[in-house]
Amino acid sequence: MSIRFDEVHKSFGPKKRILQGVSFEVKTGEILFILGRSGVGKSVTLKHIVGVLKPDRGAVWVDGQDVTKLDELEMADIRRKCGMVFQHPALLDSLTVYENVSFGLRTPQYTQSLQRPLTEAEIRKIVLEKLSLVQLPSKVLERYPTEISYGMQKRVSLARTIAPGPDYLLFDEPTTGLDPITTNAVNELIFRLSRELKVTSIVVSHDMNCALKIADRILVLEGGNILFLGDVQETVRTKEPLIREFLAETLELLTPEERSRYGLGEKGAKK
Repeated sequence: MSIRFDEVHKSFGPKKRILQGVSFEVKTGEILFILGRSGVGKSVTLKHIVGVLKPDRGAVWVDGQDVTKLDELEMADIRRKCGMVFQHPALLDSLTVYENVSFGLRTPQYTQSLQRPLTEAEIRKIVLEKLSLVQLPSKVLERYPTEISYGMQKRVSLARTIAPGPDYLLFDEPTTGLDPITTNAVNELIFRLSRELKVTSIVVSHDMNCALKIADRILVLEGGNILFLGDVQETVRTKEPLIREFLAETLELLTPEERSRYGLGEKGAKK
């Protein structure tokens, strides 16, 4: 099981070339961060995986299937394998937490994959399990999104995404606009869910600090191409100017233990 981009090109009009021959593979079970400046195609890359966008040229493979050649009916199975987590919780305000989290368990696509609908008792059990995974108590079940904090809404959104049991988690700027405490909590959740659920995660972000803490590998897009792809150790040691710029503030905030873990001296990367 893997996701692979093969020479993917995508433009929006003749003058807006976003991806220009991007190729990479996401390893099974890893957490891959896609970083880059605004407008370089980070979210565009994610949208190709679930078929929201089609490349002008190239192929996108999910579990050995070239999704660029699938019709809408065939894409339904691919989308069922992919759980998307957006920048905002996007919960339905008219539904309770229980109804929001259980929403995906009632869809025709999900019930068809099981070849039967779930009983209400089965649905409740799954909802409670997923709320527990995102560290929310059962007492929130009957509350509405407007009755809980924004941070809790983010957790409910995560629980809703993982409820149908996706193989891949795709996060689009999951910590944008959050305070540092909530940002750390969301990052810890991404890491823990990826490991406990044994899923492959792709995180689109602009936050190098988050990437250093939980990524297995970091991919940096620039000018329509992959500027860099490597693990955390390789990232903090690179001499690439743009990545050093991304790293500058983050490295200043590292604890001595973190600097040691990344193989850094007191003033930066070892030469």
